[in-house]
Amino acid sequence: MTERIARVEVFEYEFLVQDLGADRKHNRVYQKGAQSRIGNFVVRITGSEGSVGEFAPGLGGKLPHLGQVLFVAPLIVGQVVDERERIFNDLKKVLRHFGGVGASHVDCALWDLVGRRTGMSVSALLGGYRKRLPAYASAIHADDNGGLCCKEAFADFAEQCYALGFRAFKVHGWTDGDAGREIENIRHLGKHFAGRMELMLDLGGEILTFADALRIGRACDEAGFYWLEDPFRDNGTSQHAQKKLRQMIRTPILALEHVRGLEPKADWIAAEATDFVRADPEYDLGVTGTMKTAHLAEAFGLDCEIHSAGPAHRACMSAIRNSNYYELALVGPGIPTILPPVYADGYSDSMTAVGKDGCYPVPDGPGLGVTLDWEFIRSHQTRHHCFGGKS
Repeated sequence: MTERIARVEVFEYEFLVQDLGADRKHNRVYQKGAQSRIGNFVVRITGSEGSVGEFAPGLGGKLPHLGQVLFVAPLIVGQVVDERERIFNDLKKVLRHFGGVGASHVDCALWDLVGRRTGMSVSALLGGYRKRLPAYASAIHADDNGGLCCKEAFADFAEQCYALGFRAFKVHGWTDGDAGREIENIRHLGKHFAGRMELMLDLGGEILTFADALRIGRACDEAGFYWLEDPFRDNGTSQHAQKKLRQMIRTPILALEHVRGLEPKADWIAAEATDFVRADPEYDLGVTGTMKTAHLAEAFGLDCEIHSAGPAHRACMSAIRNSNYYELALVGPGIPTILPPVYADGYSDSMTAVGKDGCYPVPDGPGLGVTLDWEFIRSHQTRHHCFGGKS
């Protein structure tokens, strides 16, 4: 019998992170004594034959994402659970005005469902062959609160990461767009870690002018940085601007975190506007969309770097040849993770969970390979939405 989607449930919950604040643009930063209340949600899909798939997003569990999930959830009730490709294309059309992010969470839950039903991991279903993924520590944003507040603090924290096993480290810059401070940090880290760690820089679109972005890019050249990401206020959405910058610096550009959809990403590649391609199963229409993007990049001879962390991210990366590092986001002094503590089986995206080889394991259990901590989720639940049959 063909199994159809009988019910879609969304569980909203909140959790606290100590010593975590936010700057005026809501970038997460270290702030001693602060307490951040973070909202997130879980999607659960139940099939007509009793199959269940669940997905708990990490950084992709924000309020705008929730709104899209709630919009599309009733539309997929009654659809065939195995027709992920059709559902992917339908939701891409439905969400064409909103970037399609909400389709991501549904798609990941459907992959979890088919994996659990067949007893196979999503990694295995994708043809995954990598069992351990080399990772970089992706630091929370620079601050003026006594955390990652200066070049010495960044070097000290990167040393902590190195001692844990990381052999790559990414800086997120300051929110004020001060190119001089960024350049000082670049040069200090480049000198301190030359030959020991790969270094990346994500400016988050904070630099206001092309001239300053060019100065920073040339500093990255001198320091031997692995990549430069979203360097200035085009927010990583201008092909022309990124191509011009690529023509004038040697450091590879990583873009497309803020470009949704396969076709726009293809346009960027064809325009020679990026060196590395970004994809994220929580932003880029799920496991299905992420694998399409990775194969697109592969066809052009480019590497596809997975954004952020989570079980779906690990499953995808395990099956992608052209990918270098797993992003352990976002960590800082005294903040081993800001991701939700919703797993009951030991799965962790904490910086302290990295192996001495600098790698994280790929879950090999059925579906996404993780067990959600429903006692935690329900005890922190704020709302429950149900579409279809009774929960």
